[in-house]
Amino acid sequence: MFGFEYEIVKEFPNYFLDYQEHDDESTRWTDRVISSSGDWSGNIFDFYYRVYNRVAQEVRTPFKLLGDTRIDDTPVHEALREALANSLIHANYYGRRGLVVHRYPNQITFANPGGLRISIEDAVLGGLSDPRNVTLIKLFNLIDIGERAGSGLANIYAVWRSLKWSEPVLLEQFNPDRTVLSLALSQQRSDKVAIKSCDNGRGTVSDAKKREIVDYLREYGVCTSGELAVLLGVTPARVRVLIAELAAGGLVVAEGANRNRTYRLKM
Repeated sequence: MFGFEYEIVKEFPNYFLDYQEHDDESTRWTDRVISSSGDWSGNIFDFYYRVYNRVAQEVRTPFKLLGDTRIDDTPVHEALREALANSLIHANYYGRRGLVVHRYPNQITFANPGGLRISIEDAVLGGLSDPRNVTLIKLFNLIDIGERAGSGLANIYAVWRSLKWSEPVLLEQFNPDRTVLSLALSQQRSDKVAIKSCDNGRGTVSDAKKREIVDYLREYGVCTSGELAVLLGVTPARVRVLIAELAAGGLVVAEGANRNRTYRLKM
């Protein structure tokens, strides 16, 4: 929770915290915060506040007064704090590939090493909790962040439903085990509108998405279609189209079948 990254990795060699902003599809990221940069502590506590202050800027705050004081906090802000804290609290810091937060113009994803210790259904319904790092929960509770009763995800889903935003997507990935929560920051569009918007400048956007896939595989080695869908902010069907085009060009190969299928760069 505290201390310095160069000391933390002595106990947790795979410890890595990564926050990326993607405001321009033509670049891999427009800004980035990583625990190993050396220009800040690199610990969980400081990462939480650095990242939350950035993602909170994406949330529109209605004008509201309590007496003479403006209230800048909303249920969405609270939900984002819960999502970020949950990702940090439930991460397996001995696991592979580290914790990564991606912020897109209309979406934020939280991906941490380690699978869920309860079913996805129980996690979403709330009321049942099996935390991996109990001490981290206690420390976050001391600063009034995090839900001990296992209602954090249920609250997030409830807030998104109340706003009629696209429902959050919670995924588990395996080998290596990862948990990914994707939060859209806008209302769900109809298929007709979505298809129309994809047609405008489709070639340029597709090329940028394919470059991002190649860059991701170059850094991490292998991935699944679900992981790429969260990374790119597109549907799994669209990922399959992009992968097929990369495979036809001799850049990417698929391994395994059905749910166990993964992708890597062709050697």
